[in-house]
Formats: sequence, structure tokens, C-alpha cells
Amino acid sequence: MAEKDQKDEAPSEKKEAAEAEQVAELKDRLLRLAAEFDNYKKRVAKDLDGSKNIGRAEVISKLLPTVDEFELALNAFGKEDDHFKGMALVFSNFMSTLRSFGLREIKSDGKFDPYRHEIVLARDSDRPEGEILEVVRKGYMVDDMMVRPASVIISKNTVVNDGNGSKKG
Repeated sequence: MAEKDQKDEAPSEKKEAAEAEQVAELKDRLLRLAAEFDNYKKRVAKDLDGSKNIGRAEVISKLLPTVDEFELALNAFGKEDDHFKGMALVFSNFMSTLRSFGLREIKSDGKFDPYRHEIVLARDSDRPEGEILEVVRKGYMVDDMMVRPASVIISKNTVVNDGNGSKKG
């Protein structure tokens, strides 16, 4: 009878080992699935933020012509004009609101940067070549996204080689 008990134990031990292995496999699958779902949630949140930023930049880019026209109107008034003061206040509030949504002006002093500026004219100048002489239209970014590059006039080198190895200005 002792032999029969030993034979019965072996199949039950195998069954328990198989069940334990199956439980471990299911736990592993569950952990992997939970990690995949967590990554999915993070990816969706990142995509949603990206979409919001693109939408915000798009709306602001549509408002930039209004900003330009506002600046032109302010420049047309005399500084002592009562209308100037009222419009300047409204413009200041408008720009403050746009800045709160991430709008910032691109710096356009110094050297031309092809990633931030577009050249509308290269003018002869005694200043170093590629230096920004004038800003025709301001450029803007929303956070780290380019909304509109600055349109600039840059200096070009006026030194010409006369063929004899000497240079003329």
C-alpha cells in the first residue's frame, strides 16, 4: 500500500508545480500588460499636450497680423495723443494675454540666424557681413515652436577683388 501512496503523490506534485508555473506566467503577463497600459497613458498624455501646443500656436499665428497692424497704428499716433494712450493700454493687455499663452518675440539683433530669421534684403554696409541691419517684421515663437520667423535686412560685404590681388571697397 505504501507504493500506491507514493504513486499518488507524484502526479499531484506535478500538478501543483504546473499550476504554480501557470500562476507565475499569468502574474508576469499581468505585470507586462499593466506596464504597457501605463506607457500608453503617458504616450496619450504627451500627444494630447503636443496637440494643445500646436493648436495654441496656430491660433496665435492667426492673430499676428493683428499685432502687426496694432503696432503700425500705434506708431502713426503722436505719443501725447489721448487715443495713443488708450490704444497702447489695450495693446499692452492684448500682448500680455498672448505672452501668458507662451508667445515670445524672437531676438533679432546681431548676426543672422537662418533658423530664426528670413532675409528680405541684403544691403551694402560697412558692418560685418550677415549682421542684421533692420527688422522688417518681428518674428515670434510659442514656447519652443516657431510661429513666424523675423523678416530682416542684413549687411552684405562690399569688398570686391580687382583681379590684382588687392581688394577695393
